[in-house]
Amino acid sequence: MTIQHRYLQLLITSLFMLSGLSIFAQQESLFKEESFIQETDTLKYRILLPEDFSEDKQYPVVLFLHGAGERGEDNKKQLVHGSKLFTDITNRGAFPAIVIFPQCPKNSYWSNAEVDRSSYPIKLTFPKDKEATKPLQLVIGLMKEITSKAYVNKDKVYVGGLSMGGMGTFEILSRQPDMFAAAFAICGDGNAELTKNYATKVDIWVFHGANDDVVNPKGSVKMVNAILENGGKPNFTLYADDNHNSWDSAFAEPELLTWLFSKSKK
Repeated sequence: MTIQHRYLQLLITSLFMLSGLSIFAQQESLFKEESFIQETDTLKYRILLPEDFSEDKQYPVVLFLHGAGERGEDNKKQLVHGSKLFTDITNRGAFPAIVIFPQCPKNSYWSNAEVDRSSYPIKLTFPKDKEATKPLQLVIGLMKEITSKAYVNKDKVYVGGLSMGGMGTFEILSRQPDMFAAAFAICGDGNAELTKNYATKVDIWVFHGANDDVVNPKGSVKMVNAILENGGKPNFTLYADDNHNSWDSAFAEPELLTWLFSKSKK
């Protein structure tokens, strides 16, 4: 390979990287930085309002819970996965909604899962009667505040998440089953017994990759079976060739948002 070819390859790679950063910066700028304070605790979050937002109209609300890799304090990293789905110009036009991306601190978790990372897939245990983690308590407080607004359509409140956020999705459903109309959980897991709290109340779509070597796909199978046993009728998509990043396939599902926004509280 000549020096000129190497230089051209480096230039093209750099341009792709800069383009990607530019696109993410544009997505990020659409989400306004906010903080929710409850007593002495603070939850950082980003909020996306519909185009031409008006308090005289009513909008659905979508809560999105990120994975463990996006934890932190920068109020930015949580937008890495999933934000593009909601900032897409076509989706914004077709599905005007208020979208909320909270950020979990580095040393905590959305769900009260006990996590053993000594081997992979990781071992997960979900206590039945344990108090919600502080970040999830704050998310619940934030959602109660936002859904009290006159411009929120309370029959169209949704939650979704990936990995740690998929676990958080199952848990917040078990703790607030009357808040949500529908949910999607990607490569998550949870307490199967608690599905009885929401199985018949909330429509749910579960996604996982069959090759997931981080969060065992059997966790999603377990949750789907439990929802069925408790009278629910979940959608379940298992991607035969996906590893842990099954969110890429889930976000590419052409019917995901159509399905989600078609749901109202039962």
